[in-house]
Amino acid sequence: MAEESERAVRAAVDGEMRLLDPEVRASPARVLELLDPEFTEIGASGRRWDVDSIVTVTSDGSVSAESPVEVSEMSGVALAPGVVHLTYFADGQGRRAWRSSLWRLTETGWRMYFHQGTLAG
Repeated sequence: MAEESERAVRAAVDGEMRLLDPEVRASPARVLELLDPEFTEIGASGRRWDVDSIVTVTSDGSVSAESPVEVSEMSGVALAPGVVHLTYFADGQGRRAWRSSLWRLTETGWRMYFHQGTLAG
């Protein structure tokens, strides 16, 4: 069971890191492979996002490859079979945010179901 949980956490971390990759974010098809159809996000700005709004903002060219997000203190736990919770700090574009994501295993693989960012001092 522990090995299965470790594999699940690794899969979620891999998906999270792919979503933070500017090249992936610039491709709507690649982003859609990683977001659950029921995805929602509460951004660090307080704005609520869904799949369509995330794809629109990430594919509009505003995501710069020159300012990648730096991740630290990544931690994950399998909450139940097929459900993983990740937390980490993300530093990018001059701000630091505490991030939290829920990933779930679907018929097409691991997908982010929920994400929240909270600005950190």
